[in-house]
Amino acid sequence: MKRSAENKSFLKAAEKVGFDKVHRKKINFNISKYDAAVAKGKNIYKNLELARNRAGHIKYKVINELEKHLVEFENNFLKNGGKIIWARDAGEALKEILDIVKKHGLKAMVKSKSMITEEIELNDFLGQNGVEAVETDLGEFIVQQAGQKPYHIVTPAMHMSKEDIAALYHEKFDVAENLSPEELTAYTRKLLRKKFVSADLGISGANFLIADTGSIAITENEGNALLSMSFPKIHIAISGIEKIIPYLNDLDLYWPLLATHGTGQAMTVYNSILSGPRKANEKDGPEEMYLVLLDNGRTNLLAQERQRQALSCIKCGACLNACPIYKNVGGHTYNTTYSGPIGSIITPHLRDFKTFKHLSFACTVCGKCTEVCPVKIPIHELLLVNRNDAVKNGYFTFSEQQGIKWSTVALNSRKMLDMTSGKTKNKLAGMFASKMWGPRRELPKMASQSFSQQWKDRKGEE
Repeated sequence: MKRSAENKSFLKAAEKVGFDKVHRKKINFNISKYDAAVAKGKNIYKNLELARNRAGHIKYKVINELEKHLVEFENNFLKNGGKIIWARDAGEALKEILDIVKKHGLKAMVKSKSMITEEIELNDFLGQNGVEAVETDLGEFIVQQAGQKPYHIVTPAMHMSKEDIAALYHEKFDVAENLSPEELTAYTRKLLRKKFVSADLGISGANFLIADTGSIAITENEGNALLSMSFPKIHIAISGIEKIIPYLNDLDLYWPLLATHGTGQAMTVYNSILSGPRKANEKDGPEEMYLVLLDNGRTNLLAQERQRQALSCIKCGACLNACPIYKNVGGHTYNTTYSGPIGSIITPHLRDFKTFKHLSFACTVCGKCTEVCPVKIPIHELLLVNRNDAVKNGYFTFSEQQGIKWSTVALNSRKMLDMTSGKTKNKLAGMFASKMWGPRRELPKMASQSFSQQWKDRKGEE
């Protein structure tokens, strides 16, 4: 069995990015700022472990009773005047969104930050159908202008320095060179204000779906989501089916956890609860509000007894920032919407397990991702479960199969280990392991005698 094209692409990109010193400097700088902020932000908790345990328990219980909570949410959302569209996959979601666009004659869209819209590639689709699609989150706007995908699920432009962004704006908008971050932000704000006012379609994601009130909760730092939902006459929210929480009061738990673990803030700046379109006595808000509830492989993940716990994720990005692999190879290397440790669990199930199984092997099993997860997902353990499933399903190459087979035979035999000289072992390692070890590292030399032989010699001398 040959390696998939995605696997080869990942290895090639990882080799290139992993040894890019400029990239490493940018990421280490940005993540070091994050680490300092998060350490300070977590001080708001008297008992952080209690909060994490409670949050993890609630979300995992919801995942195991997902149908019940979705029905409750749907009933309450419809009572609020909203309209729900159930979409099995990206194709269905895009078709339904296009039908809304055509029905209302929509021409200009402003969109707040949403990874699920990246998952279905909404911007390109709308652009191909005559709708101007503008990202209004600053980081998303920057990567959109650069023609790139988000690098990180929370910080889309983490891989870019302020000098990179200044050069991009100079190229795209013919502004002065070397503008400061404050000047770049002010320019973007002025540009986007015009887009908000003229847009007739606003699109957002959803951080949480609240079952008992039929509401959508969105948390942000820039106010662009509020503007995207308030000015246009039509608002379409798009969410994965797993975003449910049972009660409105649960936001007291989840919003601070998301803020402290995502950015290090005690609370993000703007926190909104939407319960349908504008009411008769309200001045702001859309005339109609739609919610697209997307499956797109989530029920495949839900069917996995162990890995379904990954659907508890609240998309804070903490595991990415803690992961030594992510910090070395970067977000774009994964070539998926959801990168890093959590993405390596869910992507094979959301897309194609055979094609993306290699992501579960891009892990040192250090456990740092599990340690920082605010909802107590045992991420490194679930990556091992994915690996086990890959092997059980026969998703490995012939050389990998033979290597595992014969190394197991050798390592289980004291006689074989002792009878082979160090010179022979080094020769065999050079033949079969040097390629996996990589051209940039020197393969360690094995001792002339095995540990068992050295032990016997030492005991004999004593």
